[in-house]
Amino acid sequence: MAIGSGLGAQIGIAAESTYGTYVAPTRFPEFTKESLVLKKTTAQSAGIAANRLLALSSRRVVTRREASGSIDLEIANKGMGLLVQALMGTSVTPAQQAASTAYLQTHTLADTAGKSLSIQKGVPLTTGVVTDKSFVGCKVTSGEFSCGVGEMLTGTFEFDGKDCDEAQTLAVASYSNASPFHFGQMALKTGAFGSEAALDGIRKVTCKIERGLDTERFYANASALKKEPISNELVKISGSLETDYVAATLDDLHTSDAATSLVWEFVGPLIASTYFETFRITLPAVKLDEGPPAVDGYGIVKPTFNYTALYDGTNLPKIEIISVDTAL
Repeated sequence: MAIGSGLGAQIGIAAESTYGTYVAPTRFPEFTKESLVLKKTTAQSAGIAANRLLALSSRRVVTRREASGSIDLEIANKGMGLLVQALMGTSVTPAQQAASTAYLQTHTLADTAGKSLSIQKGVPLTTGVVTDKSFVGCKVTSGEFSCGVGEMLTGTFEFDGKDCDEAQTLAVASYSNASPFHFGQMALKTGAFGSEAALDGIRKVTCKIERGLDTERFYANASALKKEPISNELVKISGSLETDYVAATLDDLHTSDAATSLVWEFVGPLIASTYFETFRITLPAVKLDEGPPAVDGYGIVKPTFNYTALYDGTNLPKIEIISVDTAL
């Protein structure tokens, strides 16, 4: 029996071969919060019957079903590939580095057609019985990453889902003793693409990737369920850089509206040879929208620069992961 509180909860995920068709979990990320729920649309008959004062239960119908919600977690050195692939869109096979135990995942921005997840959550009753809720057809609509002084690197993934299935067997969760990336491993670099240099004074970085999807594809002959959402907007990538004003590099970029490549990376312990645990976001063209320095007292000037990532015409944004994971 599980503990009859959130301590007994679990999340499991798996990539789907067919949108909305359940696949048993293969990864069990350690999460801090989730909000996945079934959403149903109902209609109640307005029919008049002599002397009836209350709507009839049998004349309420469910006209559509879907799911939505989010998962918050710490970005760890293992088991992140499925979530990042569902966010970025590229089909990724980890590439072994030399003959070592290190494997590189390169998640380049692409369309997310065909990229959906089954997400199973176990929710404990106070008795210790864990109820199963399996969400199918889960498409990532956004992913947001954040890390500041003294913090771990965290991620929030938002989902749109096709349905919730409560008839599946709850998977037995297994964990790999993963370690989270953190501020002590963080570096931020800017400059020309491929030759970015470390930028001093950075206190906190955020990056949000938003996927515009048509999530209203409800048709007849589909039992009130949607078809796979299709991209219908440009991808939006934005974020913020909280700084101490130790150099005018970002301020000058804001003034000129010039583009810079931005690399935000976390480098952890050595895996083997020259390969270290790594989580890296590369944005080849970033422009600063606002945040010029302002003096508001005796202390160090601390501007926050908001940025938007754009396409440089050649290189696409990407997320790279180096880990011991041989498969997503």
